[in-house]
Amino acid sequence: MNGVELFLLGRTLMKIGEAAMPEPEGGGGQYGGSVRAVLIVASDVAAHPDSAVGEIAARTGLPQSQVSTSVARLKEAGAVVTAPDPADRRRLLVRQAPELSARVAEVRTTTIEDALATALADSTPEDRKEVADALEVLSRHLSPRSSVRARTRDTAPQTPR
Repeated sequence: MNGVELFLLGRTLMKIGEAAMPEPEGGGGQYGGSVRAVLIVASDVAAHPDSAVGEIAARTGLPQSQVSTSVARLKEAGAVVTAPDPADRRRLLVRQAPELSARVAEVRTTTIEDALATALADSTPEDRKEVADALEVLSRHLSPRSSVRARTRDTAPQTPR
């Protein structure tokens, strides 16, 4: 596999992940912004609590308007809370909500089986299981949480022997 193939595989996986997301109550059409942007912003907020919208935009590469729309969706879903920045009352700081909302719980418990079945429509159940198992392995090694653990392990002070 080369870099182009890996990139295109990543796009395909993102589309499958987006298809696996359950529709919000009332349908997704009532909300602005994409599922992708909302998930990118949610991930950034989890990694960097008490960030302003501009800081999130700078880290994610998303336009500030998309970040603002995503924060509004996440706030409505009960996934994040905002508070004025004590240093500059004009800015709002965003952090994960202290309580798990029903929408966040629903999204976190959604499985990928239906989305995989659609993406792999011409495959057998055994093929879909093989792909799901491979995704589990990749998730274990390449998820944002595993890369944080790896960075922490790599930068942890070494004890002399």
